[in-house]
Order: sequence, then C-alpha cells, then structure tokens
Amino acid sequence: MRLGFSLGSILTAQDVFDCAKALNNFSADSIWIPETWGMDCCSILSNISSIAKKPRLGSSIINIYSRSPAMISMSAATLDTISDGRFILGLGTSSRPIVEDWHGLEFKNPLQRMREYVDIIRLILSGEKVSYDGKFFHLKDFDLLIRPPRKEIPIYLAAINQKMVDLTWEIANGAIFYLRPLPELKKTIQKMQSRKKIDVACQLITCVSEDSEKAISRSKKTIAFYVSVGKIYREFLAINGFKNEVMAIFDQYKKNGLKDNYTLVTDEMVNSLSICGTPEDIRKKIPQFVEAGVDLPILQFNPVGNVSESFELLLKTLSSDVK
Repeated sequence: MRLGFSLGSILTAQDVFDCAKALNNFSADSIWIPETWGMDCCSILSNISSIAKKPRLGSSIINIYSRSPAMISMSAATLDTISDGRFILGLGTSSRPIVEDWHGLEFKNPLQRMREYVDIIRLILSGEKVSYDGKFFHLKDFDLLIRPPRKEIPIYLAAINQKMVDLTWEIANGAIFYLRPLPELKKTIQKMQSRKKIDVACQLITCVSEDSEKAISRSKKTIAFYVSVGKIYREFLAINGFKNEVMAIFDQYKKNGLKDNYTLVTDEMVNSLSICGTPEDIRKKIPQFVEAGVDLPILQFNPVGNVSESFELLLKTLSSDVK
C-alpha cells in the first residue's frame, strides 16, 4: 500500500523536520507540506529534501493567487533540482476569504485561472522560451535560467466541486481530495476514473492513540475547525449527507467559537471523513479508502499528546503497511 504523510499547520517547523527524519526508516511514498497562513511550504520542503532522502515531496497545496505562475515554476524547478527529481506540485484555488482578505487580491474565475496556471507552468518547465496571451496572464519571452532534472514535473490539483474535479481529470497528473464523505468519494472516483486514469490522492485526518476516545476527540476538533471556517467544505458536506450536522456545528461556532462545537461532530462524520482510533482501528480503516478508489492515502498527522511520541506510534502502527 502506498502511503503519504502530510506534516504541517499545527506542527512547529522542528516538529516537521523531526517527523521527516523519522520517515527515513520507512518506505513512505511521499511527504506533503500544506500552506495556509503559517509556514511557507517551499521553504519547509527545501529543508526536508536534505532530511528525508527517499520519499517524494509534495506541496499540498500552493494556492494560485498568492504567487505568479512564473514564480511557482521557479519554485518547482528549484525544489525538483535540490530533491533530485522528487517534487510533486500540488496546486489549489484556496478560498475567497484567504485570497481577498489576507492577500488583498480578487478571487475571480478560479477555473480559468487554474487552466492558465497549469499551461504556463508546463511550458516554462519544458525549457521553452514562453510568450503567453491568456485571459489572466500575459507573458513575453520568459526563459527559465535553470534546468530541473525533469522537463515534466507531476502536477496534482486539489478539487472539491465538480467543475474543478472535471478540470483536474482533464489537465492534471493527479487529484488531491479532502473531507469527502466515503460514499461520495467512492462514487466520484469511479465516475472520473472511468473517463481517464490519473493518480488519486486523498488527504485524511489521522489521529492515533492507545486511548480511542482521545483520538476521536482530536479528529472531531479538526473536522469542526474546517466546518467552522471553511465555507466551501461546509457547503460540500451539507449537500453530501451532513446538512444538519454542519448547520449545528456552524451555529455553535458563531455563538462560542471553537470552544466546544466539536462535540457536535457525529461518529458517522468521524468514520466517513477521517482515520482515527487505536492502532488496530487505524489499520482497519485505511483499506476502506483504498477500496473506495484512493490510490494514495495521505495521512494528515494530527498529534494526540506529545508530537514525537504520537508520530512514533503512528509509524509503529503502519510499519507493515508502508510500501
């Protein structure tokens, strides 16, 4: 079984580096670093490339508003060079609040913007001198100074709604899914893979503890956070079986913040959206997502208690599964 690991956001930089070092003793497929409003993922990936020598290294995800496509191409070429051809470029649109309120940019026509981004990045990485006249981007005679080990770096797109899913299968090497109910996930993958085969990755909230209640509670807090602050996830979950649950969680968030609204996350949500529990539970739950069609489960490590001890337990749990 291929397994990836997502390290970031709630971890310190040193935590990430320590976890990456620990993965040297395992045959992990890949390490993925998120980027939201904390650490810059390219800087972290650069350092990880010298710590973890074998896994592929992915951005999960770089949003397509905060950097120009030329800048992303430069970063991708640099990371692929220093990692000896192990980089995967994960791209996404982010969300209106982050793009407009925090970056001060207009969140406009994300589908066309993504299409142009991918077009330009592929042209630049191919080694061509690029002149491009699109709806959003206009480049003249851009020529990348360095030459990465590969002229084609895999591009994976984060996709939630159907139009972005369709675009992903049209132009990307892989998909990155997140917070999709298991029945919907299976249905979507079957439908899309019948059109064209690409690599399907799914980032899964992962919490392990010898005390299952502690792991479940940690998972509920993470789910409640995304439901509370992520309108796009809230809307998607509402139309895919969890309307009453997300309304209750969000209403409680508006009243009291994140203090206790995680208690409204149901066991059904936990089982459908995450992998959590005892080591035995974890080993049983991962195959459910593989059977649903996920080629690459990416375990989003959510520590339960001490970070290093929690990660050690996770790796021990997976020692016979990581290929």
